[in-house]
Amino acid sequence: MSTALQAGFSAALLDAGRPVPDGLRAWNGSDPARRFAVYRNNVVVSLTQALADTFPVVQQLVGDEFFAALSRAYLREHPPNSPVLAHWGDGFADWLAAFASTRALPYLPDMARLERARVLAWHAPDATPLTPDELRARLAQTELLPGARLALHPACRVLRSPWDVQALWSAHQREDDWPALDIDRPSAMLVLRDPHDEVLVIGLDDAAADFIEALVAGARFGEALARASGVDLAATLALLLRHGAITGWAAPGDPS
Repeated sequence: MSTALQAGFSAALLDAGRPVPDGLRAWNGSDPARRFAVYRNNVVVSLTQALADTFPVVQQLVGDEFFAALSRAYLREHPPNSPVLAHWGDGFADWLAAFASTRALPYLPDMARLERARVLAWHAPDATPLTPDELRARLAQTELLPGARLALHPACRVLRSPWDVQALWSAHQREDDWPALDIDRPSAMLVLRDPHDEVLVIGLDDAAADFIEALVAGARFGEALARASGVDLAATLALLLRHGAITGWAAPGDPS
């Protein structure tokens, strides 16, 4: 198959409005249009399901039919560039934010960001967490704390939203009645994968979010504290330790 034919085939495969590519032939001499239509439908349905697997709450919020239409539109503009479909959808949240038909649900892009962060956390590399004894020993070196760097698990991500997407996401994980929600309330959350390989979404106050976000960005311990006015340091470190999120500690003078 020539390069031009391949390009035409790929474009037509993802866009039902395009005609069957020139040059296609059926093995028995029949019209290839019907077979191509079946193949195209199977591909689009499979990719729609792959996107739904990554963004299940987004799908629930807009409904199956509308989500299928969203998926087809996104697919035409952003087809997968990897055979690993878990990698597809990185730009879905930004695309939703610019899509006129979803503006009635202004929190939808942030929900997509949360769901994408959960997938990335699941696929993040493994890392061995510090033990409580190791952390206590490090904290006891008070003179070294300001210049120390804490390494957090690669799965850790802090997300913020002007909407309470963390509570909305949590509500969609329930099988019983939903709690009362105030979607107009801002939220901050930590996404991580714990030592039991469970991906968690944990609500944070602003100060804890500031502290953890600074650590994720590589700030030193003292710098992270300075950015997180009023943080409950003991509670925040206990949260990270409890979920295996602290995986390293390098203080000035440590051997490289």
